[in-house]
Amino acid sequence: MASRPRAVESKPLLNDDVGLDRRLELFRLQVEIRDCEKRAHDLFFQNMIKGTSHLSLGQEAVAAGFGVAMQKGDKSFCTYRGHAHTLARGASMEGLLGELMLRDIGLMRGKGGSMHLTSVEHDVLGSYAIIGAHLPIACGSAWRAQYLGEKDVSVVFFGDGTTNIGAFHEALNFASVWKLPVVFVCENNLYMEYTPIGDVTAVKHPAADRASAYGLERIVIDGNDADVVFRTAQAGIEKARRGEGPSLIECLTYRHSGHSRADPAKYRPPGELEEWLKRDPIVIYRQRLKDFGVADETISGIEAESKRKVEAATAAAKASPPAPVEILTTDVYADGGWAWRN
Repeated sequence: MASRPRAVESKPLLNDDVGLDRRLELFRLQVEIRDCEKRAHDLFFQNMIKGTSHLSLGQEAVAAGFGVAMQKGDKSFCTYRGHAHTLARGASMEGLLGELMLRDIGLMRGKGGSMHLTSVEHDVLGSYAIIGAHLPIACGSAWRAQYLGEKDVSVVFFGDGTTNIGAFHEALNFASVWKLPVVFVCENNLYMEYTPIGDVTAVKHPAADRASAYGLERIVIDGNDADVVFRTAQAGIEKARRGEGPSLIECLTYRHSGHSRADPAKYRPPGELEEWLKRDPIVIYRQRLKDFGVADETISGIEAESKRKVEAATAAAKASPPAPVEILTTDVYADGGWAWRN
């Protein structure tokens, strides 16, 4: 039998605190993330993108909600599924698609590719291919802010499978003991890679049900509702900014495609995807805007502008040359060089 979207445990929230401007921004981000990632998928089949990549189709509300809640200076730490979070912090589509295509216009001039997106300018301090590796690094960033008396907050995103990695527990314990300004965000899309998280985890909610072990509140939210994500993100970030320590937020969501390009996702039971498509975050939010009286012309205008941006970004990335070979050995050490030093 197909697994259905699980009931979300959250308190009723008022709908008048997000505001029209934020709602339009939340919708814009979700649409642009999806359109850009769909274009990345298409470019792969045109042989314009090499190697694997991991898309967030269906999970856009998490990136959008946190992207709107975070302030300039707050730091993002992403997994290899980092396209959405990089775009949500303001990085350009040209830079993202260019990076995937290994072009000089790319965010890292083509040296990082899909799984290592970084944009210091936009406070995106890396996408990490090693499961769980970035959680202690996010703690280090938060510890730096605490030590220097700065007010930025580090937000670290990870999948449900990461909750069974030692670094998850070590980072949570460290952050709780030191009351670090860091927010841990689990994007629980039900599957680790090809394995259902429930098959290998002793608790129902792999992140939230372990929060109490580190003195943290148990938080499980609907990760497909951008308003819910935004409100919860805002509360956790402001708590951290006040010096009251970390939060652990589990966002229930679902990826529409397989783990990566090599995964046809045939392990999913019949009907599961169809059930979750009824909870598509963009469909939900388009209706939300209508419910709040936003005109159809405004909604369609945002969607049309997104498609225009994708076309322009695609053209710019295709027109950009590959990165010059001269930069191959730069950016290896802090001084920019590569030669081994004793």
